[in-house]
Amino acid sequence: MASDTIKKHPYHMVEPSPWPIVGTIGAFATVMGGVYYMQGGSLLALLPGLALILFTMFGWWRDVVREAQGGADHTSVVQHGLRFGMVLFIISEVMFFFAFFWAYFHSSIPALSLIASPTWPPEGIVPLHTWGLPFVNTLILLTSGATVTIAHHALKAGDRKKLVLFLALTSLLGAIFLCTQAYEYYHASFKITEGIYPSTFYLATGFHGFHVFIGTIFLIVCTFRAKAGHFKIEQHVGFEAAAWYWHFVDVVWLFLFTAIYWWGSFGYAFAS
Repeated sequence: MASDTIKKHPYHMVEPSPWPIVGTIGAFATVMGGVYYMQGGSLLALLPGLALILFTMFGWWRDVVREAQGGADHTSVVQHGLRFGMVLFIISEVMFFFAFFWAYFHSSIPALSLIASPTWPPEGIVPLHTWGLPFVNTLILLTSGATVTIAHHALKAGDRKKLVLFLALTSLLGAIFLCTQAYEYYHASFKITEGIYPSTFYLATGFHGFHVFIGTIFLIVCTFRAKAGHFKIEQHVGFEAAAWYWHFVDVVWLFLFTAIYWWGSFGYAFAS
């Protein structure tokens, strides 16, 4: 009978988990709270769903970390599958942003749409200065891409102290980016309800900002895991996933900066 329980394959058979259904309930509660808020209700309606989502993230990540540290579940075959799954996930995210860019260009180039504005940005819209905060945020993200790469090299070299330092620095740069973007939004001269330019602007840049937020949390978790000695030279899929995701966020921002901030305000006469 004991031989029947011996693992005879390289795959990881996941134990029954409550987190998918709990996360689904949290997501549904968040959507309902958001709809209620947008209909004039209290912002507090979002809190139960968000709290449930955060609880799910904590519990699910805890279980995955335990599986990774067990030494038996995350075999080389499983690690390959995890990497391939992360690649497919990033490709799906590329499709999200492709749709946002399509909406932006469809609305801004008359040749692509009969309803496109004859001038871009539309009359009455004062765009954000390309070489102000958007350029500062570009430098911040490019720097963070370099620091996470340095952290990866430190991991491969077995330098845990350097790994933790540069992961923490990358997380800090992500937080600074988000604060800078929030400041930019607060001082913008247009609101999301004021036409097609604000709608596409906030949709694209805001969705990217959400990805930066998720990526920053991802990196913070990796920082604590690195400090605890979870990552090894031969096995660090969790870190690889975080680094790939962060580089994806960097690349998308370069397209956003070029298309929305630079090209989108090209020729606009900013007040001196």
